[in-house]
Amino acid sequence: MFLPWLTGGIAALDLFIKDEIEREGAEEFPRDLPGTKGFIRIHKSYNPGPQLVKGIPLAVTSAAAGALAALFTKKGCVAQKIGLSMVLGGAISNLYDRLVKGYVVDYFSIEFKRLKNVIFNLGDIFVFLG
Repeated sequence: MFLPWLTGGIAALDLFIKDEIEREGAEEFPRDLPGTKGFIRIHKSYNPGPQLVKGIPLAVTSAAAGALAALFTKKGCVAQKIGLSMVLGGAISNLYDRLVKGYVVDYFSIEFKRLKNVIFNLGDIFVFLG
């Protein structure tokens, strides 16, 4: 089935983008994402979060993995399986950052009303969409 590939692909893509962002100098940021007419801005932001934040993503990621594993025993439930795979892919990427680096790399904002003040990463978006 394609779901493990979806989960792994989301995590790998987000980690790749984070690595590319970290390779660039701070003077390169913020900047507009080409082709978005200023609607999306690229940032280089480190989110260390409070100490408690390290345990919560581990618990949530484990719960999502357990729920997905339980769904694999059922026929159908395709939307739920896809949604949990998306959540798990985004959660794995952010959990990796949190546990290995001690912070999560966030790298884009949507320049629309209140969203201008929030910097996301692709993992965050997939957790939300899932």
